[in-house]
Amino acid sequence: MTWHTLTTRILAAALAFSGATAAHAQAAPATLFRNVRVFDGERMLGERDVLVRDGRIARVATAIAPPAGVAVVDGRGKTLLPGLIDAHTHTWGEATRQALVFGVTTELDMFSAPEVGAAARAEQATGRASDRADLYSAGVLVTAPRGHGTEYGVKIPTLISPDSAQAFVDARIAEGSDYIKLVFDDEHTYGMSAPTLSAEAMRAVIAAAHRRGKLAVVHVGDLAGARAAIDAGADGLAHLFVDRQPDPEFGRFVAAHHAFVVPTLTVLMSITGTGGGAPLASDARFASFLSPADAATLRQGFPRRAGAPPVSYAAAEASVRQLLAAGVPVLAGTDAGNPGTAHGAAIHRELELLVNAGMTPLQALAAATSVPARAFRLADRGRIAAGLRADLLLVDGDPSAAITSTRAIAGVWKGGVRLDRAPYAAAVAAARAEAAKPAPRLAGGLASGFDGGTASAAFGAGWMVTDDSRAGGHSTAEMKVVDGGAAGTAKSLSITGTVSDALPYAWAGAMLSPGAQPMAPADLSATRGIHFWARGDGGTYRVMVFAQGKGFMPLQQTFTAGTEWAEHTIPFSAFDGIDGHDLMAVIFAGGPRPGFFAFQVDEVGFR
Repeated sequence: MTWHTLTTRILAAALAFSGATAAHAQAAPATLFRNVRVFDGERMLGERDVLVRDGRIARVATAIAPPAGVAVVDGRGKTLLPGLIDAHTHTWGEATRQALVFGVTTELDMFSAPEVGAAARAEQATGRASDRADLYSAGVLVTAPRGHGTEYGVKIPTLISPDSAQAFVDARIAEGSDYIKLVFDDEHTYGMSAPTLSAEAMRAVIAAAHRRGKLAVVHVGDLAGARAAIDAGADGLAHLFVDRQPDPEFGRFVAAHHAFVVPTLTVLMSITGTGGGAPLASDARFASFLSPADAATLRQGFPRRAGAPPVSYAAAEASVRQLLAAGVPVLAGTDAGNPGTAHGAAIHRELELLVNAGMTPLQALAAATSVPARAFRLADRGRIAAGLRADLLLVDGDPSAAITSTRAIAGVWKGGVRLDRAPYAAAVAAARAEAAKPAPRLAGGLASGFDGGTASAAFGAGWMVTDDSRAGGHSTAEMKVVDGGAAGTAKSLSITGTVSDALPYAWAGAMLSPGAQPMAPADLSATRGIHFWARGDGGTYRVMVFAQGKGFMPLQQTFTAGTEWAEHTIPFSAFDGIDGHDLMAVIFAGGPRPGFFAFQVDEVGFR
């Protein structure tokens, strides 16, 4: 998870599709698929009939006489697949309902609150999950104090010593964790630094999981970490790496340890700066089911930090080719919730990227069906065979010939119940219509001069203090109007506070909202950028902006607040090429370095 996950949670009320579908038990009608091409999870069977009864696959044969009362689905020109399994997600809110709309019938969550998994298990056990993907979850991941996973606004336990590994794992199992997820990543690949588990602690946790019959899956960020995790006995890697090319023995090394790998190529492409899911945002087959926010997120890459080491997506592709050659099980997973992804939709891009990396289309389809079912010991799904769950995806065309045919969704069945996708499409259409409404067009000019003695603005919702406390951080800020302004004006806005080092994306400062409500967009494209005066303690600080089309990803530029007043103009184009037509907020913030900050701004406006 990253800043996108964080801001999505904070702004969930504006993004959720609550009510698009309703959770309730449904009887599974008998269904007969006639003359449909069948991919059974491992191989293409050619045209078959498939009979579904009581939520299970009853028969697969070349010709089945329709029983009385059965619903018949004409499968000519179509392919029937097992419901897709996304082997790496982070789940909250409506994520599993969204996933099902795109044919993902099972999500394997790699870190979320234990109550999310508990609620999902209760629904699944009582047959009330026909309108969402099944969820299996690691629950709380195993990480070091202040390590990756501690920065998302939810206080979680952390592992201090290898000696407490068994007790820690047992506590996770008591909470309901279906498997154990560990973090072995100091984040240097991304230009950051974070504590991580020691190799000794990682080995102890993996052994503790195995003593309880649980799989241990490890998040890694580089080749060295991947090798260390496999050597420590990990059952699987939750990511591949982009820091360097794999050494010639990497694939055989993983194979010798009988481990599996979830490459998460979509996210790795995003880490290298290109939105991994971008092609989905312009695919007409998905147009009715992608909200404006999801489309924007699919196009996003991760921001690259100044001084971060070089990364290479080609390294991930080379690793996949080695793993395939060595016979390592490769699972399709998206890390949905991050830039370049969207729940459900992103698995279809992951399949395409796996094929680009050397898989055949059939291997890629297996990577999203039978292979993850086998790796995570889900014996009742992942294949089309008598007695298994009738979690099914029907698509137009033949994905064994063109893998992107999985995007031509003709129907989705969960436990034999066909999903009505229309309410979700209607909710997306409503969101699109709302987003299409033009933002109030503002001529710009001076927003705030502060000479009236208050932090007011000539337009918009005005000023407010913002900090990372809602995200679990400890940064603080204060703003007040003080005497003495730029170029002889009477007053200015003083912004002081402390940016903590508790979060990689820590912030605190003062936010100006040009729209009618906080975070509502305003059209300032008649101007070229942000203009202001500043002075302070000589430190380097940030102007952060939010634009609706960037999917709630903060864009930032720095400025120096010297001891004398200085004039600053930052063009909108400096913020990842925006033009100001959908500007939601401008934040004058402390950082990027942690510590105390103090500066003043005056004559803030748009020119």
